[in-house]
Amino acid sequence: MAVSTELPLRLSTVILPVHRWSQEGRRIWQRAEEVGLYAAYTYDHLSWRSFRDRAWFGALPTLTAAAAVTDRIRLGTMVTSPNFRHPVTLAKELITLDDVSNGRITLGIGSGGTGFDATALGHDAWSPRERADRFAEFVRLLDRLLSEGGGGVSYQGDFYSAHEVRNIPGCVQHPRLPFAVAATGPRGMRLAARHGQAWVTIGDPKTFGGTPADFFAGLARQAERLDGVCEDAGREPAGLSRVLLDSSFTPLGVGPLSSVAAFVDYAGTVASLGFDELVLHWPVPDSVFAADPDVFERVVTEGLAQLAS
Repeated sequence: MAVSTELPLRLSTVILPVHRWSQEGRRIWQRAEEVGLYAAYTYDHLSWRSFRDRAWFGALPTLTAAAAVTDRIRLGTMVTSPNFRHPVTLAKELITLDDVSNGRITLGIGSGGTGFDATALGHDAWSPRERADRFAEFVRLLDRLLSEGGGGVSYQGDFYSAHEVRNIPGCVQHPRLPFAVAATGPRGMRLAARHGQAWVTIGDPKTFGGTPADFFAGLARQAERLDGVCEDAGREPAGLSRVLLDSSFTPLGVGPLSSVAAFVDYAGTVASLGFDELVLHWPVPDSVFAADPDVFERVVTEGLAQLAS
């Protein structure tokens, strides 16, 4: 059963790149399309937290394989960061992926953190300020490379450079594939308002471990700050889509996958705060993303319909 598209909230998933393609990977990505999810994303890391000593595959090859075995579902990263990416090489891979998928790619992009990716290339982890500075330059250059690459892009910045880089024929989507910019602070939100087609949040980390009311109050404050940032930038706030990546794997105290009723209550509050899209993690056994697969499937196939009614 596929969910209707005439619903108050789009429902998407994150499928971690932990599955061997020939064994489970292909089936899971195809199932995400079959049940009617709006989009399926994957983490763009070299490894991640408790999965460091477990199977973990590359995000862009995984998305390319998924694009080849699906037809309708949107695909993307959640999220890509400058930790081990360079705008020039990333842009070439993205226009290729956008072509293979026939224009179904969204680039989730964020400043990165201090996890394993941060030191994998042999340098010290960047400070929060340097991450923010690099991220701003990264997004600006990537925007140009994907939008103007046909005529060649040259650039010399503090952290990145490009010399007569051509990306022909460019993206299938025009003027380029959409950016979903992850941000919690004002600098990141300004980037989302200037360059993004969507804004991504997991909520205010200061509220993690509190009550559900604390979490949703923090989320409301973030959304209100984004409104102000958009207005200051001369952008209509309603023109920037809002995406909540479910963070119930953190000490949050609220979980939408315990039952369909719990999901309807959670998703209803998310929609009431003006969010357009809710992203749930596809269950991974024996991990922080463990969940009853039958409940997950019922949430996906029945939950939004119950919310709409």
